[in-house]
Amino acid sequence: MKEAVADFVKDGDIVVIEGFTHLICFAAGHEIIRQKKRDLTLVRLTPDLIYDQMIAAGCAKKMIFSWAGNPGIGSLHAFRRAVEAGSLEIEEYSHFGMVARFSAGAANLPFWPMRNYSGTDLPAVNPKIKKVSCPFTAEVLAAVPALRPDVAIIHAQRADSQGNTQIWGLMGVQKEAAFASKKVIVVIEELADEDLIRSDPNRTLIPGLIVDAVVVEPWGAHPSYAQGYYDRDNDFYVKWDAVARDKAKLEAYLNDFISGVSGRKAYMTKQPDLVERLTAKPKICAGVNYGY
Repeated sequence: MKEAVADFVKDGDIVVIEGFTHLICFAAGHEIIRQKKRDLTLVRLTPDLIYDQMIAAGCAKKMIFSWAGNPGIGSLHAFRRAVEAGSLEIEEYSHFGMVARFSAGAANLPFWPMRNYSGTDLPAVNPKIKKVSCPFTAEVLAAVPALRPDVAIIHAQRADSQGNTQIWGLMGVQKEAAFASKKVIVVIEELADEDLIRSDPNRTLIPGLIVDAVVVEPWGAHPSYAQGYYDRDNDFYVKWDAVARDKAKLEAYLNDFISGVSGRKAYMTKQPDLVERLTAKPKICAGVNYGY
């Protein structure tokens, strides 16, 4: 992880760490904090705790997003303080507006048309949301510009050494974000043989040909979850609200669990109950016959 972040995440970059509740790569965000990356533009459909931590650590100058909060709990307090203080620039879209921006970037198109934003205030506060006329029907549509992040960081269950990456369970826009980005870091729970990946091709979401680095980092998504490996740490999300409200408590957390550890193994060692409390119980899907 240290090598991947050092090689591919530079000060001033546009960085996306995707995953919709599921497979959010906290380990990569923590390494970015440890390496004191600065002036980043953080991109994400639903920024939650990891971006709250990165903002509190001084990594971000801007956030491009569609919804921000601690899911089921409330606000992101470091994010809120930064916005209110004027130290963090924001650029807000709807969820589908962000999907459309990634999709345009992935397709190498300049923009993406959509039936969205009618009756909302977002275009008034975001000048990048434009209107276009359909060349076939003359219908007036909204349009958003392509998004091409400098680096995408995608957490997944497994990949082979070439970066052919498989995900199952709840998915977000990992594929679109990866294809839209100039560099891709894949972080996985386990490294799989190429034969295993090839035996189940429909599960391969990201092909190795667009992957620049593969990092094996078990439990790298905690307190998020990895289907089949460990559950979401709901207690952590609940407790984060009180931590993030208090600047001193937040600084202590950053020092103790991020800056004060060398990496994910040390992070896990400090919390010995996690494995027993959150490890997923087996529930195996029946095999598929790919024969012909």
